[in-house]
Amino acid sequence: MTPRRAQQHRQTRETDIFVSLNLDGTGRCKIATGIPFLDHMLELFGRHALVDLEIRASGDLPVDYHHTVEDLGLVLGTCMDQALATRKGVRRYGWCLLPMDESLCQVAVDLGGRPFLVYRIANRTRRIRDFDVKLVEEFFRALIVQARMNLHVQHLYGDEVHHAYESVFKGFARAFRMAVEPDPRDKRIPSSKGKI
Repeated sequence: MTPRRAQQHRQTRETDIFVSLNLDGTGRCKIATGIPFLDHMLELFGRHALVDLEIRASGDLPVDYHHTVEDLGLVLGTCMDQALATRKGVRRYGWCLLPMDESLCQVAVDLGGRPFLVYRIANRTRRIRDFDVKLVEEFFRALIVQARMNLHVQHLYGDEVHHAYESVFKGFARAFRMAVEPDPRDKRIPSSKGKI
């Protein structure tokens, strides 16, 4: 199998972001975004998706976290799309129902090429320290467009905000891992159209 790797460097007046991704990794992560909570969530994603992930990001954090979070979604999504190439031989679909203590989240992924995000979070807490958790939706919205991915995230319940978002990222990781796995029974492009 051809190595499924990609790296991207994106620099604007607001952010400077480098991402390296290996879909067939072991979960090794080296992440530095300047936003500790986001670093933690991305490390969880890498570990549970079993992808190797290196991220270096700097941005106008004294102004707002928004630019860094959204641009990181764009760059990581671009790497996912490039590493998947034609998407030949992958399972395409993945799903996960993931508990994290009192919190439960269900996630479904389709790598069929049509970006769409359904994002519902039961927990209404707005902040983890100084991080506005509403930015997680912006991260996923940017990611799915560049990755050409359909993503449904539904956090069903859970009172502790950290557990809620940990279940989201771990659920996404496990669903993504299932979707990108090689299909031992079908080496073709996983679409009746013959192209994604």
